[in-house]
Amino acid sequence: MAGEFSRTSRIGDQLQKELASLIQFEVKDPRLGLVTVNEVRVAKDLGYADIYYTVLGKDDQPEVLAENQAALDSAKGFLRRRLAQEVKLRVMPHLRFHYDQSVVNGSRMSALIDEAIRDDETKNGNEGE
Repeated sequence: MAGEFSRTSRIGDQLQKELASLIQFEVKDPRLGLVTVNEVRVAKDLGYADIYYTVLGKDDQPEVLAENQAALDSAKGFLRRRLAQEVKLRVMPHLRFHYDQSVVNGSRMSALIDEAIRDDETKNGNEGE
């Protein structure tokens, strides 16, 4: 069981590296921004790979995110074909792209914590006077 997990994990890591390079250098879609591939999760049967990505600097603009999702969805076939050439697997998984909310959520949580600390310092500073 553990060996099977590590194999899919290694395949996911290899796909992540190759996809990052392919998206950056070979996909020529003007809708596509600076996409970062954060993680690739491959199914145990290699039927599909879930690709989690972020768009650099455009995390809060829904229209930009929709354009990037459409660009990646339209490039699925090209990317899968190029991955099959670069990564030697008997079966190349189908690609499914998902926007990764964790970076946005982390930034939002960090801002909320900073705000709470400032509020707490303001309240404690006023009580001491």
